[in-house]
Amino acid sequence: MTPRQLDGVARVQLKTLTKENADEVARHLVMAARLIEEDPAAAHRHALAAARRAGRIAVVRESVAITAYATGDFALALRELRTYRRISGRDDQIALMVDSERGVGRPERALELGRSVDRASLPAAVQASLAIAMSGARLDLGDAETALAELEIPQLDPARVFDYSPALFHAYAEVLEDLGREPEAAKWHRLAETAEEALFEASGAAASETIEIVEDAPASDPTEPGTRDRTTSETDTAEGTAEKTEPGA
Repeated sequence: MTPRQLDGVARVQLKTLTKENADEVARHLVMAARLIEEDPAAAHRHALAAARRAGRIAVVRESVAITAYATGDFALALRELRTYRRISGRDDQIALMVDSERGVGRPERALELGRSVDRASLPAAVQASLAIAMSGARLDLGDAETALAELEIPQLDPARVFDYSPALFHAYAEVLEDLGREPEAAKWHRLAETAEEALFEASGAAASETIEIVEDAPASDPTEPGTRDRTTSETDTAEGTAEKTEPGA
């Protein structure tokens, strides 16, 4: 999870500021996004600097929340996420809110929060992130079986890969390990690694494209990797080959 880049939504929000202030806030947001992986503390300082100039802008509060989460300050992250949600009216950071509740030691509250939203109304990537967070809360409570069930969502598809797929596959594998189902866990870890490789190879593809993985897994049951028949449109390549497909194909 990284602070939002200056996309169209962010630019529209910053237009409510004076040009000079908007430019300064934008610079801080860009630096927060650039530094979040290598230096979360520095990224957080930039986000806070942006907040001092534009504390009522949703994207700024979102950046403060994400960078606070990255530094381990889950209480601050949760407060900022609540503010972001109130200002923006959006639920797109619900998974981070659930995980922040876990971070402050409240897994029951985390589950309650996750159940409070209509998952069907969320984008697929947010649904996947929420499933991972909800599964983690179940594990916090010692319920590995239900944690596994939380992850068994339509996005858990070993044949088609999106940006969220590696994290979802690894999460599923880790819960299988907790349940002592090592062979299945190993298969899902391999699927996650294959997905990562495919996404890397397709990194130049358009963001709207999806990736199809030629993998030893059936399309009919994503929870039981096996052998999948290849269509005539797929080339007879080695395991893990990716195909780019247009959305809805």
